[in-house]
This record gives sequence, C-alpha cells and structure tokens, in this order.
Amino acid sequence: MWLAAAGSAALLLGAYGFQHLGGLAPCQMCLWQRWPHALAAGAGVLAIWAPFAMTALLGAAGAATTAGIGVFHAGVEQGLWEGPATCSAGSISGLSVEDLMATIMAAPVVRCDEIAWQWLGLSMAGWNAALSLGLAALWLTAVFARGPEEKRA
Repeated sequence: MWLAAAGSAALLLGAYGFQHLGGLAPCQMCLWQRWPHALAAGAGVLAIWAPFAMTALLGAAGAATTAGIGVFHAGVEQGLWEGPATCSAGSISGLSVEDLMATIMAAPVVRCDEIAWQWLGLSMAGWNAALSLGLAALWLTAVFARGPEEKRA
C-alpha cells in the first residue's frame, strides 16, 4: 500500500516537475488527472489512522479514476474521439465571425488534443494511464492479500 501511495505522489510530483521545471503548461485534462493522485497519496497518509481496507479502496479508486481520465485524454490526443469543447479544437462551421472570435478568445492557451511530450510512443496522459492502472492493481493487491483479521486493522 505504501508503494502505491508513494507512486501516486511521485506521479503528481512528476507532473509538477514537467510544469515548473520543464516549462510544459498543463491543459485542463492534465489538471483533472492530478486530483485523483492527490486522493490516492492522501489515502496512504490516512491509512495511519483509518481502517486499512477503507483507505486502500480509496487509494485504488483514486488511481483507477486518474487512469480512466488518462485513457480518455490519450484518446483525445490521438484523435480517437473528441475532447471537451473547452480545451480541444472543435468544429467552427456555422459560427458567425463574432462567435468565432469569442471562441478563440475564450480558448485556453494549452489544448488538450495536442501532445506536449511523449516517450516510447506514449504521451504523458498515456503514461499516466498505464502507471496508474498498475498503482490501482497494487492498491487492490494490498487489500486482497491481507487476511480477514488484518483487513479490520
């Protein structure tokens, strides 16, 4: 369990490192992926006082949630499906010049459908999804590897 909580904390710190040290501004969906990591890392801290099974399931839910958002985000980046209109390029047909200008001016600086960084063919969203699925599996393994007496502690 501690390894899974530390993994979420490391991924969260890595995202902040890419942002503040690497100069890669996050898009809206990148920010969405951070909150569940904070929840999962917090579940590890909470396990000091709260029942193990409850905190481990909370950590697993956080890791699985950020993995799901990462899969969705990676799909948007690859053009497999359309992302939220607030952070992706959408259709402009049928818009008046005024509406088009309003859309452009309201658009975020960083688009969710553009890959800012990738390694071995996976974007940061793809890596987040893959690693977070592994962390969710670690959380669940921690729950099911314990005996009934240990789960109550």
